[in-house]
Amino acid sequence: MDTELEALAEVSDPSQRARWASELIDDHQSAISELSRLRREALDEMLSGGMTQTQIAEAIGMTRARVGQLLASGPRPERAFLGSGTLTIAVGGKYEAGKNKPGVAVSAEMLATYERLCALARSLNLKAEYEVVPPPGMVKLNRTNLIVCGSPRILPFVGQVLESDTNLGFRSDDNGWYLVNHVTGEEFRSPSDTGEPCDYGYVGRLPRPDGRGMFLYLAGVHAIGTQGAGRYLEENLDDLYREVKMRRFSVLVACKYDATTREISSVEAITPVYRHEGMG
Repeated sequence: MDTELEALAEVSDPSQRARWASELIDDHQSAISELSRLRREALDEMLSGGMTQTQIAEAIGMTRARVGQLLASGPRPERAFLGSGTLTIAVGGKYEAGKNKPGVAVSAEMLATYERLCALARSLNLKAEYEVVPPPGMVKLNRTNLIVCGSPRILPFVGQVLESDTNLGFRSDDNGWYLVNHVTGEEFRSPSDTGEPCDYGYVGRLPRPDGRGMFLYLAGVHAIGTQGAGRYLEENLDDLYREVKMRRFSVLVACKYDATTREISSVEAITPVYRHEGMG
């Protein structure tokens, strides 16, 4: 840091100096935020391990009041589940129907998924950016802080990566797409195809093709199932983080919704949360 400050002070162009200073401030604020999160997580672990706040204060050289303040504030440990910087939420899109020069559009359900994830990010003091992936769905996966939303039907490249999940996944046949539990052999075909207001979704963490990290993946048999996957992540973030931390995992969920408004009324897991041991 001292070297960077010395170099910055030597920049003669004030506009360049201001830009560089802003970049350094952003970089170090992000690092400080992540360090604060890691500290709070360590304090939470000591507290859940049976230590009192007074004992924690003595162990780390702080006052009890300061320990209490840190436990009540600062970034929540589970925010690491989403990422450590600005999130990119990539949503699969389709070409508009019935137009000579169709643009790329996303469904109302997919937009609602994005908005739900944005609200979750804001509650964890994270920023989120929106990205629509046009057909044929070649989303760039080799990025940090990435969440991808959309089934293999519109994001076939992600479908290839999904094949690395030996527990859960998608399949398709003449009757359409459906989800499958490879462990038990169970198949989950969307009840919405027969008129019942319910759909199934997949929530998991998958490996990047470059082998240098992972990304979160949310997908439904239909778009409403993707929205349900987003709601499941929102409602169960704390439990998921405690159970899998930053390791690979996957789970299937079922969401019920109002047939008229298409508002989701409930969502629940229909499989165990499978941890991909030895896979990151």
